[in-house]
Amino acid sequence: MAYEQIETRRECQAVQIPQGNSVTIPAGTEVIVTQSLGGSYTVQVPSLGGLFRVAGTDADALGMKAAEAAAPAAAGPLQDDMVWGVLKDVYDPEIPVNIVDLGLVYDLRIDPVANGLSRVEVKMTLTAPGCGMGQTIAMDAKHRIESLPGVDQADVQVVWEPPWNPHMISPEGRAKLGME
Repeated sequence: MAYEQIETRRECQAVQIPQGNSVTIPAGTEVIVTQSLGGSYTVQVPSLGGLFRVAGTDADALGMKAAEAAAPAAAGPLQDDMVWGVLKDVYDPEIPVNIVDLGLVYDLRIDPVANGLSRVEVKMTLTAPGCGMGQTIAMDAKHRIESLPGVDQADVQVVWEPPWNPHMISPEGRAKLGME
């Protein structure tokens, strides 16, 4: 996506990158859309001094059309590939590669629960321990997993062992980042 300078059409909520603080971007604010991936937007806001993540639910504030929700998968037991698929729509707002291809997802487990649905547990990390966006990224993953048919509950934990390093990036991620 080419950078696009726009003026916000209405006030909207955003998360400051990388601190993770919630802020309100006023209507009429000049912003530069630097990334649009996974249904959210990364914007540079010169008047507020930094980068911010705007949720897809506020796409209209940026003059964008909200992404259409993907059709639910066919009924049947929850499969690993379904969960991996939704995790590939979760992005660090500073990096144009999803968390799976960045090598941030360390473990995924699906356990049946008494009501016939499944509980999904994910262990993931971040590229840097001090990243304030960790809970935002983990919550995005949790919500996407819980939107899958057959999921009763998702638990996404941010862990630090083993420490992440760039060698964990998939070949697809490395190509996207120009590392090959």
